[in-house]
Amino acid sequence: MPKIHVFEKHTEQYESWFEKHKDMYEAELKAVKKLLPEFKNALEIGVGSGRFASPCGIAQGIEPSPAMAEKARKKGLRILEGVAEKLELKSKTFDLALMVTTICFVDRALDSLKEAYRVLEPGGFLLLGFVDANSELGKLYESKKDTSIFYGDAVFYSTDRLVTLCRQAGFGNFAFCQTLLGDNPEKPDLHVKDGYGQGGFVVLRAQRPR
Repeated sequence: MPKIHVFEKHTEQYESWFEKHKDMYEAELKAVKKLLPEFKNALEIGVGSGRFASPCGIAQGIEPSPAMAEKARKKGLRILEGVAEKLELKSKTFDLALMVTTICFVDRALDSLKEAYRVLEPGGFLLLGFVDANSELGKLYESKKDTSIFYGDAVFYSTDRLVTLCRQAGFGNFAFCQTLLGDNPEKPDLHVKDGYGQGGFVVLRAQRPR
C-alpha cells in the first residue's frame, strides 16, 4: 500500500517546506542537475508536485497521491497515477528515470528499482536523490520519526545499501554527488561536491548497461 495518506492530508504543509527552506531545496536541485545527463524522453517516478521534474525539464511523471498529482499537472506536467513497484508503462521506453526523496516511501525498494530498470532503454540512466541514513540529517530524521508528519513511515537507506540494491536490479556505472554538508543538519553547508559520506542529501546516478 503506497504511503500517500500524509501527502493527501497535508499537501499544503508539504509544499510550504520548499518555501520555508528554499536554500536547502535549491541546493538539492543543484545536486540533481549536477548529475543530470542529456535526455530526450525522461520520467520522474514519485514526481510529487513537480518540484524537481519541472526545473529539470522533465515533462512527465508517476505519482500515487492524487492531490500531489494535481499540483504537478498545474505545472504543465503529464502525470499518470501509479506506484513505483508496478509502472503501467512499456519496457525500454525512457532514457532517464528520476526519483527524488521517493525511495524512502516505497513499499518495496528493490521492486521499484527493477521497474525503473525495465522502463529504461539500454544505456538509460537512473537518478536517485535521497537522504542518506548514515548522515547527520538521516540520523536526525530517524530520531524524529515518532513525531514527524511526513517521515513516520519512511525507511531511510545508506548510499552503500542503495548501490547494492541498484546492482541487484541490474544497474552499473555509478556516480555520486552530495549537499547539505557538515555536522549540523539544521544549518548545513549548501555547497555541492562529488562523492558521498559527508552530505545529508545524496544523488546517485546509475546506468542500465547497453
